[in-house]
Amino acid sequence: MFAERLSLLRAQMAAQQVDALLLSVGADLPYFCGYEAMALPRLTMLVVPRDGDARLIVPRLEAPRVVERPGVFKMAVWDETDDPIALARSLIGSASVVAVGDRMWAGFLVDLARLLPRAEFRRASEVTSPLRSVKDAAEVESLRAAAAAADRVAVALRSGDIELAGRTEADVSAELGRRLLAEGHQRVNFAIVAAGENAASPHHEPGERVIGPGEVVLCDFGGTMADANGVGYCSDITRCVHLGDPPPDLADAYDVLFEAQAAQVAAAVVGRPCQEVDRVGRAMIAEAGFGHRFIHRTGHGIGTEAHEDPYIVEGNRTELRAGHAFSIEPGIYLPGRWGLRLEDIVVAAADGPDNLSTTDHRLAVIDA
Repeated sequence: MFAERLSLLRAQMAAQQVDALLLSVGADLPYFCGYEAMALPRLTMLVVPRDGDARLIVPRLEAPRVVERPGVFKMAVWDETDDPIALARSLIGSASVVAVGDRMWAGFLVDLARLLPRAEFRRASEVTSPLRSVKDAAEVESLRAAAAAADRVAVALRSGDIELAGRTEADVSAELGRRLLAEGHQRVNFAIVAAGENAASPHHEPGERVIGPGEVVLCDFGGTMADANGVGYCSDITRCVHLGDPPPDLADAYDVLFEAQAAQVAAAVVGRPCQEVDRVGRAMIAEAGFGHRFIHRTGHGIGTEAHEDPYIVEGNRTELRAGHAFSIEPGIYLPGRWGLRLEDIVVAAADGPDNLSTTDHRLAVIDA
C-alpha cells in the first residue's frame, strides 16, 4: 500500500516538476509511510526524491517506534550531537524545487533555507492533497468504521443514556470522549458540548456551565480510529438534543436545518462543484430568514485529518470526484439564545452520495 502511494506521489511530483518532497509532523507522513511523528523539537522527516530511495530521518530515541518498511523507505538515524538539518540537506542533494510539509515547524524550514539558498520552496499539500483527498475503497471502509463507532455514541446521546441535566458541559464532553475510546477510537480529537446560549458559538469550549431543563444541547464530537495498517481515519458527527419540549421558534428553525442538510447531502454528487453543494442548503436557510445566522462553510474534507480537502464552501469550484469524503454541517446560530447544527460524513460515490452517518437526524427531545 505505502509503496503504491509513494509511486503515485512521485508521479505527481513529476507532473508538478518537484525535485524533492519533505514531510515532517502532520498527517502526510503516516499516510505515505505509516509512521506518525511526535511533535518534538527534534527533527523527524521523510525525504522523498523524485528519483531514488525515500529516507526517514528520525532521532535515535524515537527509532524504536518506527515500523521499518523495506521497499518504502530506509531509515537515517541521528544522534543527539548530530546536525539533522545538515543530514536532510545531504539527502536533498541538488534539488532546485522542494515541496515542504505544511505542518513542518517553521524553524526547520528557516534552517533548511539557509543551506539551500537557490531552492524554490512550495507547499507539499499542492502535491499530496490531490492524492489524499480521493479515498480508495479500503479508506472509505475505514471512514465508515470510524463513523459507525461515533454513531453508536450519538445513539446513546439521543436516547438519554448519556445524562445531561444537572451536569457540566465539561463532564458530558469527557463522557463522550470516553465512549469514543470504548468504541474503538485511539484518540479523541474534540468533543464540543454547548448548552443554551453557548450553542451559538460553533467552536464553544465546554466548561463548568451546568446544563438545565428547557435547553438545547449541541454535541459535536469525533476522533481517530486506526486501520489495519495503523493509519488513523477520523470521525465527526453533530447532533442536537433538547431537554423537554422545544419552543416553537427553535423547533421551526431545526426543521429548516433538517431539510437544508438533507438537500445538501442529496446534492453531493460526482461532478458537482463544491460551492454548489454549499449554495443548495444556504439558499434554503436564507429563504427562511436565517441566512445571516449560517456563519461558516457547509463542510470540510475528512480522512487521516479531521479537516482536509475538499472544502464545501463558496468559491471552491473543485468538482466532486468518486472517493471524496467530507462533512455536510449547516448551522443556525442566534447569539445569546441558542445554536443548532446537524452534521454527517458523506462520500461522493459513482452511484450517488454515501452517507456514513446513520443516526437519526431529527431533533432529539428527552425528559428534562
